[in-house]
Amino acid sequence: MATLLLALAVVSTGLYAGFMLIFQTGIMPALARLTDAEFVAAMRRINECVPRRVFLLVFFGMVAFPAAAFLVPADGRSDAQKWLLLAGLVCAALNHAVTVAGNVPLNVALAASEGASTGDGAARSAFEKRWNGFHRMRTALVVGAFGLVTAGAVA
Repeated sequence: MATLLLALAVVSTGLYAGFMLIFQTGIMPALARLTDAEFVAAMRRINECVPRRVFLLVFFGMVAFPAAAFLVPADGRSDAQKWLLLAGLVCAALNHAVTVAGNVPLNVALAASEGASTGDGAARSAFEKRWNGFHRMRTALVVGAFGLVTAGAVA
C-alpha cells in the first residue's frame, strides 16, 4: 500500500506541475498577445472548463496522496525520505492555499464582470497581473512539491 500511495503521490504532483508549467510557459504568454476582449473571453471560458472531474482528481490528489504516503508506515523508509515527503506535502498544501486565496477569487471576479459597463480593459487590468503573480507562486510551489515527492520516492 505504501508503494502505491507513493507512486500516486509522484504521478499526481507531476501531472499538476506539468499543467501549471504549461499555463506559465505557453498558455498565458499566448493569451497576453490577445486584445482585451479576446483575453477576457478566453480566460472566462478556461475558468469554466478547467475545474472538472479529472482536474479536480489531480488537484486534490496532489495533496491527498503525498499526505497518505507520508502517514502510511513503510518498511525501510529513511528519515530523509520522510522529510522529503513532508516538505513536498507542505509545498502542495501551500499551492492549494495560493490557488484558493488568490487565483480562484480573481476567476470569480472576472466571471462576475461579464456584461459590466466597465469593459474588458478594466476587467483585464483588475485580473491579469495579479492572477499571473499568484500563478507564478503556485507553479513554483507545485514544481517544488513534485521534485521533493519524487526525491522522497527514490532517496
